[in-house]
Amino acid sequence: MERFDDLQQSYGRCLRQKDFIERFYQIFLDSHPEVAAMFAKTDFNTQRFALRRGISVAIEHANGSRLAERTMNEMADAHARKGRVPVRPSLYVHWVDSLIKAVGETDPQANPALLQRWRLGMDKVVAHFTAHY
Repeated sequence: MERFDDLQQSYGRCLRQKDFIERFYQIFLDSHPEVAAMFAKTDFNTQRFALRRGISVAIEHANGSRLAERTMNEMADAHARKGRVPVRPSLYVHWVDSLIKAVGETDPQANPALLQRWRLGMDKVVAHFTAHY
């Protein structure tokens, strides 16, 4: 099983930059009209906290952690077709692209190889969410 510990380290470097989460949301909300509409009534104080935790869980899921499984399933169920905030699978590409762009702008050690590792790890997460849709 491939490990993604380098993503956790990269994520830590990103979080040391105070504007990482805000920058992600700027990029993400501008990525597609449906994305902005989905967040029209969002409490971003709560959402920023949820994203911080969600990215950590996503990295652990990519690592194959059984401890992350329950939380990943809860997040996937929330975004499923009949969940409380359904997300069409075709929109996940915008989430991944936005995350990678924000990491590239924020992690001082970001390089093409690391950003490709982010994509590989997050593709595992997207596959999990898509399977739950």
